[in-house]
Amino acid sequence: MKPNLKQLGVIFFPAYDWAISPTHPEREERLLYTQDQLLEEGLFDQPNITEFKPEVATYNDIDRVHYCFPEAEAVSTESHLVAAGGAIKAARLVMEKEVDKAFAMVRPPGHHAMKVVHGNRGFCNINNEAVMIEFIREHYGRKRIAIVDTDCHHGDGTQDIYWHDPEVLFISMHQDGRTLFPGTGFSDELGGPGARGRTINLPLPPHTSDEGILYVYDHLIQPILADFKPDIIINSAGQDSHYSDPITNMSVSTQGYARLNEKLNPDIAVLEGGYSIQSVLPYVNLAVLLAMAGLDYSRVVEPDYNREKLCQSQQISDYLEKLCALTLKSYFNPAPLKVKLNQYDTRTKSIYYDTDGISDQQIEQIMVCSNCSGVRHLTSKTDRGTSSMGIEIPLDACPRCREEGYRLLDEGRRNFKGNTIKFINRREKEYLTVNEFELTPMGRYYF
Repeated sequence: MKPNLKQLGVIFFPAYDWAISPTHPEREERLLYTQDQLLEEGLFDQPNITEFKPEVATYNDIDRVHYCFPEAEAVSTESHLVAAGGAIKAARLVMEKEVDKAFAMVRPPGHHAMKVVHGNRGFCNINNEAVMIEFIREHYGRKRIAIVDTDCHHGDGTQDIYWHDPEVLFISMHQDGRTLFPGTGFSDELGGPGARGRTINLPLPPHTSDEGILYVYDHLIQPILADFKPDIIINSAGQDSHYSDPITNMSVSTQGYARLNEKLNPDIAVLEGGYSIQSVLPYVNLAVLLAMAGLDYSRVVEPDYNREKLCQSQQISDYLEKLCALTLKSYFNPAPLKVKLNQYDTRTKSIYYDTDGISDQQIEQIMVCSNCSGVRHLTSKTDRGTSSMGIEIPLDACPRCREEGYRLLDEGRRNFKGNTIKFINRREKEYLTVNEFELTPMGRYYF
């Protein structure tokens, strides 16, 4: 095999039985047209590209990541479990060295699913990348992980999950939130008190082109990755910055996406958005797969591609130059938060589930600990009249934070009657649901 070729595993799951509606942009045709294109081009005839079937994630896989209310079974379907399982399969293939790289080409997507899940927001219920990452840490040990989210929409769910985690670097390159859902992802969003600079946001102006995203990679993402030195690089691979996408306003081409992937050189990619379903998404997915496999992608070009028409303005180029300089400074010297050591830091969040019409008010507390990343405590109240609580003891928990987590659990049992408590102990792999029913050893309840 040529030196630049890589053994690539492709996990494919179009979720035939799940869609928000028959005409919704996020529907099964997103991947069926891609499947036709890959077969027509003979992609799987290449000796270094192999298709694999997804696994099915378990509810324990979901519960180690999310506080799902009232429970994971109520906010997910079998398709969500298979999509998350496809990402797990990609991780298993890479971690066990069956392949060099893997692309989980699955749906439904997941990067808008936050730590708390009451339903569907931004087409997402379960965060596939986070489920995969926590599967890796549970089964293969602690790793330094970098997530580079190239979806056109800010990966607010992934950011929320890893806001307090110093061992996970989250970089989101997206259309400016002042012009696109979810309206977040600004440069001053840098992570929690124990993980400052581990969240990096790049709000790009509408009509940013190939030139722009490649400039951002060379002048910002690459230097940050070189400093962070991750064990694993994951591409949260949304393809909706394409110039023809119907719900965004960017000017990236198939070649731009492929070149970005080649530069990033991710170990694992997980599909997110991309809604130019028939005319473009198959081209982009094909080119990215070729790039990951180390094969020539130069002839994969859209029929209507016009480079001159897509050229970004000098104003955008000047803006990106300033953005990269300021953001790089924020990574190396993040503005500190005014917090007190060994006390709780509090933030409030207002979350809206745009698909299910649920409004959620959250109060999250993190122990600012000098010895670990700190126990996490969260309360959630929705306009549906539900009140819920989440408690998490982190992987690196010190004895004091571990004991604090159990104290919060005991206090919640006494004072949070009639509501649901989710308890995650990553250190000892204990995942419980506490409510008015009898607690079983597996954290499940029976009437």
